[in-house]
Amino acid sequence: MADIDNKDQAEMDPADMEDVEEVEEEETGEDENSKARQLTVQMMQNPQILAALQERLDGLNGSPSGYMESLPKVVKRRVNALKNLQVKCAHIEAKFYEEVHELERKYAALYQPLFDKRSDIVKAAYEPTDEECEWKADEEEELTVSKQDEMKEKAKLEEEKKDEEKEDPKGIPEFWLTVFKNVDLLSDMLQEHDEPILKHLQDIKVKFSDPGQPMSFTLEFYFEPNDFFTNTVLTKTYKMRSEPDETDPFSFDGPEIMCCTGCPIDWTKGKNVTLKTIKKKQKHKGRGTVRTVTKTVPNDSFFNFFTPPEVPENGDLDEDSEAILAADFEIGHFIRERIVPRAVLYFTGEAIEDDDDDYDEEGEEADDEEGEEEADEENDPDYDPKKDAAPPAECKQQ
Repeated sequence: MADIDNKDQAEMDPADMEDVEEVEEEETGEDENSKARQLTVQMMQNPQILAALQERLDGLNGSPSGYMESLPKVVKRRVNALKNLQVKCAHIEAKFYEEVHELERKYAALYQPLFDKRSDIVKAAYEPTDEECEWKADEEEELTVSKQDEMKEKAKLEEEKKDEEKEDPKGIPEFWLTVFKNVDLLSDMLQEHDEPILKHLQDIKVKFSDPGQPMSFTLEFYFEPNDFFTNTVLTKTYKMRSEPDETDPFSFDGPEIMCCTGCPIDWTKGKNVTLKTIKKKQKHKGRGTVRTVTKTVPNDSFFNFFTPPEVPENGDLDEDSEAILAADFEIGHFIRERIVPRAVLYFTGEAIEDDDDDYDEEGEEADDEEGEEEADEENDPDYDPKKDAAPPAECKQQ
Protein backbone atom coordinates (compact mmCIF):
# COMPACT_ATOMS: atom_id res chain seq x y z
CA MET A 1 0.00 0.00 0.00
CA ALA A 2 2.79 2.36 0.96
CA ASP A 3 4.76 1.51 -2.21
CA ILE A 4 1.77 2.44 -4.38
CA ASP A 5 1.34 5.76 -2.61
CA ASN A 6 5.05 6.56 -2.97
CA LYS A 7 4.97 5.65 -6.64
CA ASP A 8 2.03 7.99 -7.28
CA GLN A 9 3.78 10.83 -5.48
CA ALA A 10 7.07 10.26 -7.33
CA GLU A 11 5.35 10.56 -10.70
CA MET A 12 3.84 13.98 -9.80
CA ASP A 13 5.71 17.18 -10.59
CA PRO A 14 6.99 18.94 -7.41
CA ALA A 15 5.36 22.14 -8.61
CA ASP A 16 2.08 20.31 -8.91
CA MET A 17 2.49 19.06 -5.35
CA GLU A 18 2.97 22.65 -4.14
CA ASP A 19 -0.16 23.73 -6.01
CA VAL A 20 -2.16 20.92 -4.42
CA GLU A 21 -0.99 21.85 -0.94
CA GLU A 22 -1.90 25.52 -1.49
CA VAL A 23 -5.38 24.61 -2.79
CA GLU A 24 -5.99 22.28 0.15
CA GLU A 25 -5.20 25.07 2.58
CA GLU A 26 -7.75 27.34 0.89
CA GLU A 27 -10.56 24.71 0.70
CA THR A 28 -13.41 24.74 3.18
CA GLY A 29 -14.22 21.72 5.36
CA GLU A 30 -17.17 20.86 3.09
CA ASP A 31 -14.94 20.85 0.00
CA GLU A 32 -12.37 18.71 1.78
CA ASN A 33 -15.02 16.09 2.57
CA SER A 34 -16.18 16.12 -1.04
CA LYS A 35 -12.64 15.70 -2.34
CA ALA A 36 -11.97 12.93 0.17
CA ARG A 37 -15.03 11.01 -1.01
CA GLN A 38 -13.99 11.44 -4.63
CA LEU A 39 -10.44 10.29 -3.86
CA THR A 40 -11.80 7.23 -2.00
CA VAL A 41 -13.98 6.28 -5.00
CA GLN A 42 -11.00 6.62 -7.35
CA MET A 43 -8.79 4.50 -5.07
CA MET A 44 -11.43 1.80 -4.76
CA GLN A 45 -11.59 1.58 -8.57
CA ASN A 46 -7.83 1.03 -8.84
CA PRO A 47 -7.21 -2.76 -9.02
CA GLN A 48 -3.59 -2.37 -7.81
CA ILE A 49 -4.67 -0.54 -4.66
CA LEU A 50 -7.46 -3.08 -4.03
CA ALA A 51 -5.02 -5.98 -4.42
CA ALA A 52 -2.54 -4.39 -2.02
CA LEU A 53 -5.32 -3.68 0.50
CA GLN A 54 -6.62 -7.24 0.27
CA GLU A 55 -3.11 -8.63 0.81
CA ARG A 56 -2.74 -6.47 3.90
CA LEU A 57 -6.14 -7.58 5.25
CA ASP A 58 -5.33 -11.24 4.60
CA GLY A 59 -2.19 -10.80 6.65
CA LEU A 60 -4.16 -9.32 9.53
CA ASN A 61 -6.93 -11.96 9.44
CA GLY A 62 -6.81 -14.04 12.63
CA SER A 63 -3.55 -12.50 13.79
CA PRO A 64 -3.25 -11.13 17.34
CA SER A 65 -3.00 -7.40 17.88
CA GLY A 66 0.42 -7.78 19.45
CA TYR A 67 -0.74 -6.36 22.76
CA MET A 68 -0.63 -9.74 24.54
CA GLU A 69 2.90 -10.37 23.30
CA SER A 70 3.99 -7.02 24.69
CA LEU A 71 2.76 -7.78 28.21
CA PRO A 72 5.29 -8.65 30.92
CA LYS A 73 5.64 -12.34 31.67
CA VAL A 74 4.12 -11.99 35.14
CA VAL A 75 0.99 -10.33 33.65
CA LYS A 76 0.64 -13.07 31.01
CA ARG A 77 0.76 -15.58 33.84
CA ARG A 78 -2.20 -13.88 35.53
CA VAL A 79 -4.12 -13.72 32.25
CA ASN A 80 -3.71 -17.51 31.96
CA ALA A 81 -5.29 -17.79 35.42
CA LEU A 82 -8.27 -15.75 34.16
CA LYS A 83 -8.62 -18.05 31.14
CA ASN A 84 -8.69 -21.08 33.44
CA LEU A 85 -11.47 -19.38 35.40
CA GLN A 86 -13.30 -18.83 32.13
CA VAL A 87 -13.10 -22.55 31.32
CA LYS A 88 -14.67 -23.31 34.72
CA CYS A 89 -17.41 -20.77 33.93
CA ALA A 90 -18.11 -22.63 30.67
CA HIS A 91 -18.55 -25.91 32.55
CA ILE A 92 -20.93 -24.23 35.04
CA GLU A 93 -22.84 -22.82 32.07
CA ALA A 94 -23.11 -26.34 30.67
CA LYS A 95 -24.66 -27.48 33.96
CA PHE A 96 -27.11 -24.59 33.71
CA TYR A 97 -28.24 -25.74 30.26
CA GLU A 98 -28.57 -29.31 31.51
CA GLU A 99 -31.00 -28.09 34.17
CA VAL A 100 -32.84 -26.04 31.54
CA HIS A 101 -33.20 -29.24 29.52
CA GLU A 102 -34.63 -30.98 32.60
CA LEU A 103 -37.13 -28.12 33.01
CA GLU A 104 -38.10 -28.43 29.34
CA ARG A 105 -38.74 -32.11 29.86
CA LYS A 106 -40.79 -31.42 33.00
CA TYR A 107 -42.98 -28.80 31.37
CA ALA A 108 -43.30 -30.77 28.14
CA ALA A 109 -45.19 -33.35 30.20
CA LEU A 110 -47.54 -30.60 31.44
CA TYR A 111 -48.12 -29.23 27.93
CA GLN A 112 -48.72 -32.62 26.35
CA PRO A 113 -52.33 -33.18 27.52
CA LEU A 114 -53.23 -29.82 25.92
CA PHE A 115 -51.40 -30.72 22.71
CA ASP A 116 -53.16 -34.12 22.70
CA LYS A 117 -56.53 -32.38 22.95
CA ARG A 118 -55.50 -30.05 20.14
CA SER A 119 -54.70 -33.10 18.04
CA ASP A 120 -58.05 -34.70 18.86
CA ILE A 121 -59.90 -31.56 17.73
CA VAL A 122 -57.87 -31.29 14.53
CA LYS A 123 -58.50 -34.91 13.51
CA ALA A 124 -62.15 -34.88 14.66
CA ALA A 125 -61.65 -37.32 17.50
CA TYR A 126 -63.16 -34.77 19.89
CA GLU A 127 -65.77 -32.07 19.34
CA PRO A 128 -65.18 -29.05 21.61
CA THR A 129 -68.09 -27.76 23.69
CA ASP A 130 -69.76 -24.38 23.13
CA GLU A 131 -67.95 -23.07 26.19
CA GLU A 132 -64.58 -24.21 24.83
CA CYS A 133 -65.32 -22.52 21.51
CA GLU A 134 -66.15 -19.14 23.04
CA TRP A 135 -63.37 -16.65 22.26
CA LYS A 136 -63.41 -13.21 23.82
CA ALA A 137 -62.01 -10.62 21.41
CA ASP A 138 -59.86 -7.71 22.55
CA GLU A 139 -61.81 -4.67 23.75
CA GLU A 140 -60.63 -2.71 20.74
CA GLU A 141 -62.04 -5.38 18.43
CA GLU A 142 -65.42 -5.69 20.14
CA LEU A 143 -68.39 -4.51 18.12
CA THR A 144 -71.70 -3.10 19.23
CA VAL A 145 -74.37 -5.61 20.26
CA SER A 146 -76.53 -4.83 17.25
CA LYS A 147 -73.62 -5.26 14.87
CA GLN A 148 -72.68 -8.54 16.51
CA ASP A 149 -76.26 -9.84 16.20
CA GLU A 150 -76.33 -8.80 12.55
CA MET A 151 -73.06 -10.60 11.83
CA LYS A 152 -74.16 -13.71 13.75
CA GLU A 153 -77.37 -13.90 11.75
CA LYS A 154 -75.49 -13.47 8.50
CA ALA A 155 -72.92 -16.10 9.50
CA LYS A 156 -75.71 -18.50 10.47
CA LEU A 157 -77.36 -18.14 7.07
CA GLU A 158 -74.03 -18.67 5.29
CA GLU A 159 -73.30 -21.77 7.37
CA GLU A 160 -76.73 -23.21 6.63
CA LYS A 161 -76.17 -22.58 2.93
CA LYS A 162 -72.78 -24.29 3.04
CA ASP A 163 -74.23 -27.24 4.93
CA GLU A 164 -76.76 -27.72 2.14
CA GLU A 165 -74.04 -27.57 -0.52
CA LYS A 166 -71.54 -29.97 1.03
CA GLU A 167 -70.92 -32.30 3.91
CA ASP A 168 -69.94 -30.97 7.31
CA PRO A 169 -66.08 -31.00 7.42
CA LYS A 170 -64.52 -33.15 10.11
CA GLY A 171 -62.11 -31.57 12.57
CA ILE A 172 -59.91 -28.86 11.04
CA PRO A 173 -59.01 -29.96 7.51
CA GLU A 174 -55.43 -29.42 6.30
CA PHE A 175 -54.41 -27.92 9.64
CA TRP A 176 -50.70 -28.78 9.53
CA LEU A 177 -50.42 -28.26 5.77
CA THR A 178 -51.76 -24.73 6.27
CA VAL A 179 -49.25 -24.15 9.08
CA PHE A 180 -46.40 -25.26 6.82
CA LYS A 181 -47.60 -23.09 3.92
CA ASN A 182 -47.87 -20.06 6.20
CA VAL A 183 -44.25 -20.27 7.38
CA ASP A 184 -41.62 -19.25 4.84
CA LEU A 185 -38.96 -21.50 6.35
CA LEU A 186 -41.19 -24.55 5.80
CA SER A 187 -43.08 -23.50 2.67
CA ASP A 188 -39.75 -23.22 0.83
CA MET A 189 -39.35 -26.98 1.33
CA LEU A 190 -42.81 -27.86 0.04
CA GLN A 191 -43.40 -29.03 -3.51
CA GLU A 192 -46.79 -29.36 -5.15
CA HIS A 193 -46.56 -33.16 -5.00
CA ASP A 194 -45.99 -32.99 -1.20
CA GLU A 195 -49.28 -31.29 -0.43
CA PRO A 196 -51.63 -34.26 -0.97
CA ILE A 197 -49.47 -36.25 1.47
CA LEU A 198 -49.29 -33.53 4.13
CA LYS A 199 -53.06 -33.30 4.13
CA HIS A 200 -52.87 -36.59 6.06
CA LEU A 201 -50.53 -35.17 8.74
CA GLN A 202 -52.48 -35.21 12.01
CA ASP A 203 -49.96 -34.15 14.65
CA ILE A 204 -46.34 -33.25 15.41
CA LYS A 205 -44.87 -34.06 18.81
CA VAL A 206 -41.54 -33.30 20.47
CA LYS A 207 -39.91 -35.97 22.62
CA PHE A 208 -36.90 -35.12 24.81
CA SER A 209 -34.14 -37.57 25.73
CA ASP A 210 -34.55 -39.49 28.97
CA PRO A 211 -32.77 -38.38 32.16
CA GLY A 212 -29.14 -39.47 32.21
CA GLN A 213 -29.02 -39.89 28.43
CA PRO A 214 -27.07 -37.60 26.05
CA MET A 215 -29.07 -34.47 25.28
CA SER A 216 -31.31 -34.82 22.22
CA PHE A 217 -34.87 -34.33 21.00
CA THR A 218 -37.05 -36.15 18.46
CA LEU A 219 -39.72 -34.72 16.21
CA GLU A 220 -42.56 -37.20 15.60
CA PHE A 221 -44.86 -36.67 12.61
CA TYR A 222 -48.14 -38.62 12.92
CA PHE A 223 -50.04 -39.53 9.74
CA GLU A 224 -53.45 -41.06 9.23
CA PRO A 225 -53.60 -44.08 6.88
CA ASN A 226 -52.94 -42.93 3.33
CA ASP A 227 -52.10 -44.19 -0.17
CA PHE A 228 -48.51 -42.89 -0.16
CA PHE A 229 -46.69 -44.86 2.57
CA THR A 230 -47.46 -47.36 5.28
CA ASN A 231 -45.71 -45.55 8.17
CA THR A 232 -48.00 -44.04 10.78
CA VAL A 233 -45.12 -42.06 12.37
CA LEU A 234 -42.06 -40.47 10.76
CA THR A 235 -39.27 -39.37 13.10
CA LYS A 236 -36.31 -37.01 13.04
CA THR A 237 -33.83 -37.06 15.96
CA TYR A 238 -31.38 -34.25 16.73
CA LYS A 239 -28.40 -35.00 18.95
CA MET A 240 -26.81 -32.11 20.82
CA ARG A 241 -23.48 -31.42 22.45
CA SER A 242 -24.15 -29.95 25.87
CA GLU A 243 -20.58 -29.61 27.17
CA PRO A 244 -17.69 -27.35 26.12
CA ASP A 245 -15.33 -28.76 23.52
CA GLU A 246 -12.06 -29.58 25.27
CA THR A 247 -10.05 -28.30 22.30
CA ASP A 248 -11.99 -25.00 22.14
CA PRO A 249 -13.88 -24.41 25.42
CA PHE A 250 -14.32 -20.67 24.82
CA SER A 251 -16.58 -21.30 21.82
CA PHE A 252 -19.28 -22.84 24.05
CA ASP A 253 -22.53 -20.89 23.86
CA GLY A 254 -25.10 -23.42 25.01
CA PRO A 255 -26.20 -26.79 23.60
CA GLU A 256 -25.36 -27.22 19.93
CA ILE A 257 -26.96 -29.62 17.45
CA MET A 258 -24.20 -31.91 16.23
CA CYS A 259 -26.02 -34.35 13.97
CA CYS A 260 -29.45 -35.66 13.07
CA THR A 261 -30.96 -38.92 11.89
CA GLY A 262 -34.18 -39.53 10.02
CA CYS A 263 -36.11 -42.72 9.38
CA PRO A 264 -36.88 -44.95 6.40
CA ILE A 265 -40.18 -44.25 4.65
CA ASP A 266 -42.05 -47.30 3.40
CA TRP A 267 -43.39 -45.85 0.18
CA THR A 268 -46.22 -47.45 -1.72
CA LYS A 269 -45.05 -48.58 -5.17
CA GLY A 270 -45.03 -45.65 -7.58
CA LYS A 271 -45.74 -43.06 -4.84
CA ASN A 272 -42.21 -42.10 -3.74
CA VAL A 273 -42.12 -38.33 -4.31
CA THR A 274 -38.42 -38.08 -3.35
CA LEU A 275 -37.47 -39.80 -6.61
CA LYS A 276 -38.42 -39.12 -10.20
CA THR A 277 -37.94 -41.03 -13.44
CA ILE A 278 -36.42 -39.27 -16.42
CA LYS A 279 -35.91 -40.51 -19.97
CA LYS A 280 -32.81 -39.70 -21.99
CA LYS A 281 -32.05 -40.42 -25.62
CA GLN A 282 -28.59 -41.80 -26.39
CA LYS A 283 -27.07 -42.00 -29.85
CA HIS A 284 -24.59 -44.78 -30.67
CA LYS A 285 -21.34 -43.26 -31.97
CA GLY A 286 -20.64 -46.01 -34.50
CA ARG A 287 -24.02 -47.22 -35.75
CA GLY A 288 -25.89 -43.94 -35.25
CA THR A 289 -28.84 -45.73 -33.65
CA VAL A 290 -30.81 -43.98 -30.93
CA ARG A 291 -32.05 -45.62 -27.74
CA THR A 292 -34.09 -44.29 -24.82
CA VAL A 293 -32.65 -44.81 -21.33
CA THR A 294 -34.76 -44.48 -18.20
CA LYS A 295 -33.04 -43.23 -15.04
CA THR A 296 -34.26 -42.67 -11.49
CA VAL A 297 -32.88 -39.48 -9.91
CA PRO A 298 -33.51 -37.56 -6.66
CA ASN A 299 -36.48 -35.22 -6.64
CA ASP A 300 -37.09 -32.08 -4.55
CA SER A 301 -39.52 -32.85 -1.73
CA PHE A 302 -40.27 -32.00 1.88
CA PHE A 303 -39.83 -35.69 2.66
CA ASN A 304 -36.08 -35.46 1.96
CA PHE A 305 -36.14 -33.93 5.46
CA PHE A 306 -36.15 -37.51 6.78
CA THR A 307 -32.94 -38.50 4.95
CA PRO A 308 -30.35 -35.88 5.98
CA PRO A 309 -26.67 -36.20 4.96
CA GLU A 310 -24.68 -38.47 7.25
CA VAL A 311 -21.90 -36.84 9.25
CA PRO A 312 -18.64 -38.84 8.99
CA GLU A 313 -16.81 -39.75 12.19
CA ASN A 314 -14.09 -37.22 11.41
CA GLY A 315 -16.76 -34.56 10.97
CA ASP A 316 -15.56 -33.52 7.50
CA LEU A 317 -18.37 -32.53 5.12
CA ASP A 318 -18.43 -30.96 1.69
CA GLU A 319 -19.90 -27.47 1.31
CA ASP A 320 -23.26 -28.70 -0.03
CA SER A 321 -23.74 -31.13 2.85
CA GLU A 322 -22.75 -28.48 5.38
CA ALA A 323 -25.30 -26.06 3.93
CA ILE A 324 -28.03 -28.72 3.94
CA LEU A 325 -27.32 -29.67 7.56
CA ALA A 326 -27.17 -26.03 8.71
CA ALA A 327 -30.61 -25.41 7.19
CA ASP A 328 -31.86 -28.73 8.59
CA PHE A 329 -30.74 -27.81 12.13
CA GLU A 330 -32.46 -24.43 11.85
CA ILE A 331 -35.71 -26.05 10.66
CA GLY A 332 -35.67 -28.70 13.38
CA HIS A 333 -35.05 -26.12 16.08
CA PHE A 334 -37.82 -23.88 14.70
CA ILE A 335 -40.37 -26.71 14.63
CA ARG A 336 -39.50 -27.63 18.20
CA GLU A 337 -39.39 -24.09 19.63
CA ARG A 338 -42.11 -22.30 17.65
CA ILE A 339 -44.31 -24.50 15.47
CA VAL A 340 -45.34 -27.23 17.92
CA PRO A 341 -46.03 -24.92 20.91
CA ARG A 342 -47.89 -22.27 18.85
CA ALA A 343 -49.36 -24.23 15.95
CA VAL A 344 -52.82 -22.62 16.01
CA LEU A 345 -51.29 -19.13 15.78
CA TYR A 346 -49.31 -20.12 12.70
CA PHE A 347 -52.49 -21.64 11.27
CA THR A 348 -54.38 -18.34 11.72
CA GLY A 349 -51.36 -16.23 10.76
CA GLU A 350 -51.21 -14.35 14.08
CA ALA A 351 -47.78 -15.76 14.98
CA ILE A 352 -46.48 -14.76 11.56
CA GLU A 353 -47.58 -11.17 12.17
CA ASP A 354 -45.74 -11.25 15.51
CA ASP A 355 -42.60 -12.56 13.79
CA ASP A 356 -42.86 -9.79 11.19
CA ASP A 357 -43.20 -7.17 13.92
CA ASP A 358 -39.82 -8.26 15.28
CA TYR A 359 -38.21 -7.09 12.06
CA ASP A 360 -40.25 -3.94 11.31
CA GLU A 361 -38.08 -1.65 13.39
CA GLU A 362 -34.86 -2.93 11.83
CA GLY A 363 -36.39 -2.58 8.38
CA GLU A 364 -37.39 1.01 9.06
CA GLU A 365 -33.88 1.79 10.25
CA ALA A 366 -32.43 0.27 7.12
CA ASP A 367 -34.81 2.33 4.97
CA ASP A 368 -33.78 5.48 6.81
CA GLU A 369 -30.10 4.70 6.24
CA GLU A 370 -30.69 4.13 2.55
CA GLY A 371 -32.58 7.39 2.35
CA GLU A 372 -29.72 9.23 4.02
CA GLU A 373 -27.21 7.69 1.62
CA GLU A 374 -29.33 8.70 -1.37
CA ALA A 375 -29.63 12.24 -0.01
CA ASP A 376 -25.87 12.42 0.50
CA GLU A 377 -25.29 11.34 -3.07
CA GLU A 378 -27.77 13.91 -4.43
CA ASN A 379 -26.13 16.71 -2.41
CA ASP A 380 -22.62 15.70 -3.47
CA PRO A 381 -21.55 17.98 -6.35
CA ASP A 382 -18.89 15.46 -7.40
CA TYR A 383 -21.26 12.43 -7.40
CA ASP A 384 -21.30 10.66 -10.77
CA PRO A 385 -24.16 8.11 -11.13
CA LYS A 386 -22.39 6.51 -14.09
CA LYS A 387 -19.66 5.26 -11.76
CA ASP A 388 -22.19 3.33 -9.67
CA ALA A 389 -23.67 1.79 -12.79
CA ALA A 390 -20.29 0.60 -14.09
CA PRO A 391 -19.80 -3.20 -13.96
CA PRO A 392 -17.05 -4.62 -11.73
CA ALA A 393 -13.55 -5.06 -13.14
CA GLU A 394 -14.00 -8.84 -13.46
CA CYS A 395 -16.97 -8.38 -15.78
CA LYS A 396 -15.05 -5.95 -17.99
CA GLN A 397 -12.34 -8.54 -18.59
CA GLN A 398 -14.73 -11.21 -19.81
